[in-house]
Amino acid sequence: MARLTGLIISEDERFRIHLAGLMRAGAIPVSVIERRQSQDGASADLVVVDVRAQVPSAMATIERLRAGSGSVAVFAVASESSPELILQAMRAGANEFFTWPPAEPVFHEAVGRTAARRDSSTAGRPQARVLAFFGAKGGAGTTTVAVNCGVELARLSKRPTVIVDLKPGLGEVALFLGLRSRYSLLDALDNLHRLDGEFLRELVARHKSGLEMLAGSDHFERPGAADSGAVEEVFRLLGRQYEYILVDAGSQIHACSVAALYTADAIYLVTNPDVPSVRNAQRLIDRINQLGACGERVRVLLNRAAEPYPIPPAQIEGAVGRPVDHTFPSDYKTVSAALNAGVPIASTGTSEIASQFDRFTRRILDLAAAAPEASRGALGLQRLASLW
Repeated sequence: MARLTGLIISEDERFRIHLAGLMRAGAIPVSVIERRQSQDGASADLVVVDVRAQVPSAMATIERLRAGSGSVAVFAVASESSPELILQAMRAGANEFFTWPPAEPVFHEAVGRTAARRDSSTAGRPQARVLAFFGAKGGAGTTTVAVNCGVELARLSKRPTVIVDLKPGLGEVALFLGLRSRYSLLDALDNLHRLDGEFLRELVARHKSGLEMLAGSDHFERPGAADSGAVEEVFRLLGRQYEYILVDAGSQIHACSVAALYTADAIYLVTNPDVPSVRNAQRLIDRINQLGACGERVRVLLNRAAEPYPIPPAQIEGAVGRPVDHTFPSDYKTVSAALNAGVPIASTGTSEIASQFDRFTRRILDLAAAAPEASRGALGLQRLASLW
């Protein structure tokens, strides 16, 4: 999931919006929490403090943050970079110093150093990984891919795995798994104040594969725009209990799906080899880039592919500007039978599409295993005098 949790302390809304965008746009996902959700940065890994005005008050805030937690990273943002001000910020406890507006490459390097320090200090503790599945259009097979990937992840990894149905009203994850649940995502959103491990276990339903499910809402209005902050917080809290979090985010760009994209380590865009799907995939990738949800995280999955291709994969790659990460064959009979029986394809036998889900999931596990090595390599980026 978002490897870091960020908090922005400023009275300037423009400042908060700009810094939130910077945090979310980097290669390392940062989940931005509301000030009201954190007591002086207690829930945050990274806190950005606006030092452009009221310098004494801002320095006192930095000192308070440092006294409250020795592990939190504090970024100071000032109007100027005088040696006196930098030294004052360093003495107060800031880890990084920037002038307004922060340069993106420098800011993202600082976030990388923060993530490396955090990973080093939590070595041996698994880092939750969020995989968001987004459809180029309705009916592209997004839920099919998400559910079967979740089943295979739980089966192969033997690690805590949960799938979240983010679609309001028409979510089908429970149907695909053949599960009934008394509770839904709305119960989590409406009870953030008591969402600990014990309460989470009451909300989820468990499939025999080991995959757990937080069911979708029956309400067409929710989750809605007002729930987007709570959705990010639910993902953060799930990260304490699970190593893999899969999200069926549907095919519509709205506040809650954007929250999932910001939080995700990888965004899997499911498309079909037809003109409407490819056109939508291209537009969605452009929109994700505009939102700042780091285009580097987007992976294109080609579903229902069969020769002769209506549009060849090479032509699809040229149109969307991304390589096809994985291809799933067209097998209506197997998929339909599995859906009607409420049994995931991955559990039905040795069909070619089941084999492809196995291969796809093993690749995800290989990448996840390689991630800690990459984090350790990032330690070399740390600089002793990073403030200067």
